[in-house]
Amino acid sequence: MPRRTLRLAGDPAADALLTKDPLALLIGMVLDQQVPLDWAFRGPASMVERLGLPVPMDAAHLAAIDPEVLGEAFARPPSLHRYPRAMAERVQALAALVAEDYANDAARIWTGAGDGADLRRRVQALPGFGEQKARIFVALLGKQLGVRPKGWEEASAPFGERDSFRSVADIVDADSLAEVRRRKKEAKEAAKAARAAR
Repeated sequence: MPRRTLRLAGDPAADALLTKDPLALLIGMVLDQQVPLDWAFRGPASMVERLGLPVPMDAAHLAAIDPEVLGEAFARPPSLHRYPRAMAERVQALAALVAEDYANDAARIWTGAGDGADLRRRVQALPGFGEQKARIFVALLGKQLGVRPKGWEEASAPFGERDSFRSVADIVDADSLAEVRRRKKEAKEAAKAARAAR
């Protein structure tokens, strides 16, 4: 799957898991909501450690874990998310869908896509993925992992643009992380100013 080692978690072991395990990468994307992205992308490695999960992660096994046990693993300090139990539920729903619809192989979501638009539709149908997050994930696959079905750039726009530094798709080191954070902050401030001017 990988063309390069992902650098999203800020931790070599967590990044190695994201790089080699498609389900772990999807889970990291699900958790990347209302928390710092490095916190989110460390989540899959923490799940493996806390629950004694096999690597690569097994979607069917994860879907079958007692929800209380999974929720407790997410909530145990330091918690895996700001909303640990809600996100544990979402991750378990994701695992169940992968097990059921993709024969327990998360990579089939992209290896089986007919084109970029189909890939985005498949990703957007997953629990925890809206349209924007689906576009970002398609951009991440294309820019960093070499998954580039026909039309992937259009399907991921504007996040697929070269050196756009709009999202996690552009983070390859500490400098690019800082640039993405800077641009996101600027965009938030511009949106706030626009609302105030109305």
